[in-house]
Amino acid sequence: MLRERFRLGSMALPTIGVCLAGFVASASAGFIDSAIITTGVFNDDSDSVVTTVNLYPALISINDSMLDGDGVGSEFANRHNFRLSSNGGISSHVFSNDTGFEFYSDVTITGTANSEGGLNLSPWWSQEVDGVFMLNAGSGEVAVFGGRLPFYSFTGEFGINYTKGSTVSVGMIYEPNSLSESDPATIQYTYEDDMGSFMSALLSFDEGNPGEDPPYGLWGMLNDARLGGYFQAQIDVGNPDNFGEIQFTDMSFIPEPAAVALLGLGGMVLLRRSRRQ
Repeated sequence: MLRERFRLGSMALPTIGVCLAGFVASASAGFIDSAIITTGVFNDDSDSVVTTVNLYPALISINDSMLDGDGVGSEFANRHNFRLSSNGGISSHVFSNDTGFEFYSDVTITGTANSEGGLNLSPWWSQEVDGVFMLNAGSGEVAVFGGRLPFYSFTGEFGINYTKGSTVSVGMIYEPNSLSESDPATIQYTYEDDMGSFMSALLSFDEGNPGEDPPYGLWGMLNDARLGGYFQAQIDVGNPDNFGEIQFTDMSFIPEPAAVALLGLGGMVLLRRSRRQ
């Protein structure tokens, strides 16, 4: 899926040309350069067969098969994730409260398992799990919640439901602002499918725990956060043919305000706006 996005504040603007594609690549190349996949975050079926492909930013795939519940555990689900890295995949990148960014990916969930997956912006106290932009391939729900993320439901706001096997585009736009009560960090969520493009309002972060500042900060995602994606596939006891797979493709990380400064557009922020070709 080809995405070409551009915005000023919350207003979508027309595409300004192919030259931006080259800019995005160069702006992000010196920052996020790879990803790290972690399997078995939840490992309720410990002898399932997990296969991964890591070709960030073109493709990250996670396949979990033989989810039949004969492993050791509670027999609920297996969970896996990936995290963005800035050192060639040696370790996950540490995101600070004042780090603005945009992150987008196309996501496809397939398989027989009741699965969910999507993007992950996880706080310091739950760097492997909490803070999800969820596509639920079972119920169809599309919602963002957990960790430090302001809650938002694309299902509730727009009546959107994710259909297993379809490819959709999802994104997060984080702006730290002044990290104060009067000017807290904000985040916007984006979603696109065959029906159209959708964006949340600017959603403000609430105050973090004052007793934990320092070192974690207030009024934003907080220091020591992690960014990437996740996949969770439920077990079907006694069914060795049960499997689930997720593919993240066409991923794009855009740092801010560095990207803005390089473009020389002041308050304009680059936003990829997908169009199927």
